Amino acid sequence: MSADSIVIANCGGFWGDDPSAARRQVEGGHIDYLVMDYLAEVTMAILQKQRAKKPELGYTGDFITQMRDVLVPCMEKGVTIISNAGGVNPLACGAALERLAAELGVADKVRVAVVAGDDLYADLDGLLAGGQKLTNLETGHPLAGVRDQVLAANVYLGSPPIVRALELGANVVIAGRVTDTSVTLAPMIHRFGWAADDWDKLAAGVVAGHIIECGCQCTGGNFTDWHKVPSHTNMGYPLIEAHADGSFVVTKHPGTGGLVSVHTVSEQLLYEMGAPGYLSPDCVARFDSIQLTQEGPDRVHVSGIVGGPPPERLKVAVSVADGYRSVGRLLVSGPDTLRKARAAVDIIWNLAGGQSHYEASASSFIGWDASHPPLGSEEPSEVLVQLAVRDHDRKKIDTDFAPMIVGSMLQSMPGMTVPAEQGRPRVADVVAHWPALISRDLVHPTVTFAGTTETVSAQAAATVDPATIPGMAMGADAIASYVPDDSAPVTVPLMRLCLGRSGDKGDTANVGILARSPQIFSWLAQYLSADVVKNHFKGICQGDVERHPLPNLLAVNFLLHNSLGGGGTSSLIFDAQGKTYSQYLLSMEVTVPSSLLATAG
Repeated sequence: MSADSIVIANCGGFWGDDPSAARRQVEGGHIDYLVMDYLAEVTMAILQKQRAKKPELGYTGDFITQMRDVLVPCMEKGVTIISNAGGVNPLACGAALERLAAELGVADKVRVAVVAGDDLYADLDGLLAGGQKLTNLETGHPLAGVRDQVLAANVYLGSPPIVRALELGANVVIAGRVTDTSVTLAPMIHRFGWAADDWDKLAAGVVAGHIIECGCQCTGGNFTDWHKVPSHTNMGYPLIEAHADGSFVVTKHPGTGGLVSVHTVSEQLLYEMGAPGYLSPDCVARFDSIQLTQEGPDRVHVSGIVGGPPPERLKVAVSVADGYRSVGRLLVSGPDTLRKARAAVDIIWNLAGGQSHYEASASSFIGWDASHPPLGSEEPSEVLVQLAVRDHDRKKIDTDFAPMIVGSMLQSMPGMTVPAEQGRPRVADVVAHWPALISRDLVHPTVTFAGTTETVSAQAAATVDPATIPGMAMGADAIASYVPDDSAPVTVPLMRLCLGRSGDKGDTANVGILARSPQIFSWLAQYLSADVVKNHFKGICQGDVERHPLPNLLAVNFLLHNSLGGGGTSSLIFDAQGKTYSQYLLSMEVTVPSSLLATAG
């Protein structure tokens, strides 16, 4: 790479991702930075509970395990490591990394910086007394009403403290709750000297971070056209070849499995996306400005990104204790599978006091309708019956529900069995996600390096009210009208015309649909309305459906509000993250002219 280019390698998209990824990225070829993202909203609450039991915990131990494989070669090759593995105890994580460095004999080479200041848990009472209501963005309720139930509260920090750590000379940066994108943006700012108000370049770094933050999801993992991926063995984790002008290439190491194409990258861009103005603490990135070009095999060039000032306030993820839940499962086999399964469900609910006995309850048949309504009429030969309850009264669940899953077996249907590892269903804590906003001037990120801690400003060069962000000129007006021809009509699943990717933000599912040709996009933009999507998800989507066209990606993004049963650990539905929703929408049958289908290739 030239002096004005760097290679950033991602080796993890969540806590629990492939532990061999770091080693494969370091051994696979030249990289300058190794970055990884471990933190989700629920993860922070889990880590907070760990630290409450043992003050030396509260970070993701997987990080230290991975570093055992790569810390020495990273130091030998000059690779800088950046991660948010610090969770709610980044200083302890930093200390653990330094102990590992000493054990491996590279303590003189490892320069650790720790980024903190995101954890607001100890300051909550003062913030509330000072007028910060931390109102729930989904419900409108103030946090004061559930203050005694709060388990964790972390503000999403941007790239400045990471950049400062790099300026100080750190070659390992361990952070708490920084945004998923900032671990990729920060090294670009540091190496290229981008200004604090160079919005287009900052937006490019945010887009690069979004593309690789979920690891292999941009290199062929979870891809609609999975059968076009040459191999899922030794999957190549993503690389960003970033340039000083803000353009970059998405690729992977040679000889690895997977696929990098305009379609694999486009699908990941749509993942967990909201409105086209993507909000981050560093800037607003216009996803309706991104231009993708296939530069060569497994190389996608990304350019044209437009950015703007970030929001006035920063997002806070609060985790709130919200009662308890329990889930039990039984296998029911045929013949007459569904009829027997429904009878078994009735028997269990009757023994457990009835569904109305609990604050929330649900039952579904895995293999038939657990993630969405049935796709066909042919009855399965077996289903896994799932029953779930949620309530603030743990004793009620322990006494009335949990004993009756297995306890119903001898008075129920023939052909039933219990999964080998399951006894009485356990009762688990429910941790609800509470999204809120806080003033920037109350957030004080810190960087600890070489025994000294300094504060880094959370202010931005300028800010904007998200409600005033204008639409791009290339928005809905750029959609060409679709004019059907007189070729023979054909009825096909939407998947023949489009690809898709879906994800979650709280109780809202996003479903991004990507047309296979410009002609199909013109048809899609006219046919696939919010009402059509709402009707298709009848019984699943309890709220409104928002629709956001992205002509530059030949895509339309839908936001399905109140569609995930509360989301996260609050939900009693099988797919609480909406992972299956794009596939369900792509299964919808549509009738189009055969000439339009032919453009799909």
